[in-house]
Amino acid sequence: MKVVVLYGGLSSERKISLASGTRVCEALRDKGHQAILVDLFLGIEPYGEAYEAHPEKLFEDLPPIEEVVFDGTPPDLNEVRASRKDQSGALFGPKVLFLCREADIVFVALHGANGEDGRVQATFDMLDIKYTGSGYTGSAIAMDKILTKQMLQPANIPMAHDQVYRFVTKDDLNRIARETPIPCVVKTPCAGSSLGVYIVHEEEELVPALEACIAISDTILVEEYIEGGEFTCAVLCGRALPSVEIVPKTLFYNYENKYATGASDEYCPGRTSPENEKKMGEIALKVHDALFLHTYSRSDFIITPDDRVIFLEVNTLPGMTGTSLVPQEAAAVGISFEDLCETILQDGLKRT
Repeated sequence: MKVVVLYGGLSSERKISLASGTRVCEALRDKGHQAILVDLFLGIEPYGEAYEAHPEKLFEDLPPIEEVVFDGTPPDLNEVRASRKDQSGALFGPKVLFLCREADIVFVALHGANGEDGRVQATFDMLDIKYTGSGYTGSAIAMDKILTKQMLQPANIPMAHDQVYRFVTKDDLNRIARETPIPCVVKTPCAGSSLGVYIVHEEEELVPALEACIAISDTILVEEYIEGGEFTCAVLCGRALPSVEIVPKTLFYNYENKYATGASDEYCPGRTSPENEKKMGEIALKVHDALFLHTYSRSDFIITPDDRVIFLEVNTLPGMTGTSLVPQEAAAVGISFEDLCETILQDGLKRT
């Protein structure tokens, strides 16, 4: 099949997407597909002028895949914008939609805003383009941590108590700080890869955390801090996979610890009781179904010392890098990375 692996874009998780996309593209080529990498924002510009008139030739030529090494730092999105030759601010770069329509299916390897938030999926639905992963409704809800929690409350999913502040300005920060119990977790509701997440243990840390969040969004989610082990559990085609326990070597499972090789110790299956393992799988499946998600997702949890299993958030386009968790969970039940990508691809073709 002709497959566009859509990656890159203008998300703060751009570099992770580049790493995911290259690995997926390699796997799909190993499976015999005519898979090409297309940057959501830059389009075919990185391939040079040779393909401007006939970009569909990329499916025949299959340009070599350059290795992407993640350096552990967020991208400079202004630099990415400046590098685009046509200097358009449009989310879709040159010939992106043309190539997506030429393909049999698009493997969505985007992460974060401008890719995981439903807007790309809605565009594809309107243009009758087949794609992998969840649709626009589930993607949009799951991208917003506040909406996610509101949608899951009727399902009695165990979650941290929270307080939501909207239209926040700097003038509000001292008031919010006064009424916030410490320790707590301060979050930007629509960021990913633990960007915009701050665990506050001391009073003097709270206002700086709030300031950092309003630099991203004027809505802040403040949650109670729940101490315990960090776990994640994926769903693949209606089945819960074995959990992964994450033990960061420094701080918590933040942006750097998620993707830097060796920054965290990971155990799959996670080191917990069979009862807790079962609870995580059941909750992950409930979350997947309640939010109308498709094919695969990954839910994150805290397991407390007294064995409470607390749901944190769900990812609709989990990472597919060399250190990513869903491939580890799939491998634990005998699914190779190549077969995982093929399964996601084939299930996307079933979308009506």
